[in-house]
Amino acid sequence: MIRECELHGTFEGELCPACNSEGKFIMNGSERDQIARRMAGILRHFPEKFDLEMDINGWVSIRDLSNAIARKDKRKHWLRDRHIQAIVDTDPKGRYEIRGGNVRATYAHTVEIELDLPTDNIPELLFYPVARDELDIHLEGGIHPGGRKWVHLSKTITNAANAGAVHHFQPAIIEIDIIQMQASGNTIFHAGTTVYLTEVVDAEFLSHVPYDDTEYALMLGEWGEEE
Repeated sequence: MIRECELHGTFEGELCPACNSEGKFIMNGSERDQIARRMAGILRHFPEKFDLEMDINGWVSIRDLSNAIARKDKRKHWLRDRHIQAIVDTDPKGRYEIRGGNVRATYAHTVEIELDLPTDNIPELLFYPVARDELDIHLEGGIHPGGRKWVHLSKTITNAANAGAVHHFQPAIIEIDIIQMQASGNTIFHAGTTVYLTEVVDAEFLSHVPYDDTEYALMLGEWGEEE
């Protein structure tokens, strides 16, 4: 569940991790998950289905978003701006961002937007999961966004293995040489907590992470948690 501490803001769980107080109840876990899934759909894929106006950088009014969700689902008649804020504040992957009364998804869009995300402090290596039988295809032809607008890269082998396990059994992991990519004029954006975006990754920047390292990363991770 999500609760709110007067001193330390919103948190997930029974007690504030900073001061151990119970805080004020905001919503239960089931409600949070339902609203978060609906937010992801709206902010990444179909704002028009909820009659919402999205600007060129992906921003939507928090007030309009909460009202639209409550209007479409009468069981969510209680939904207010503070509930949207609480979901954003407690999301561990940084899927959403709030600024000046507006909210947006930070990655995984299929709608056309122009990114204005930070491009500094990018790690020297990033990682990408693929099906094992498609590994050679990517190593020879590079990585392309497919159904998404951007290629999504992960901060660590474990992050990539967990993301890949959603779609592939024991995914193969590709390592990307970011220093060489940037030196060749490619731009990489920092989106969520562990997610980075770029338009395409050419084959010359790719190498294969040994399977033993990938399997160990899966053992350490959360076994297929979606981004």
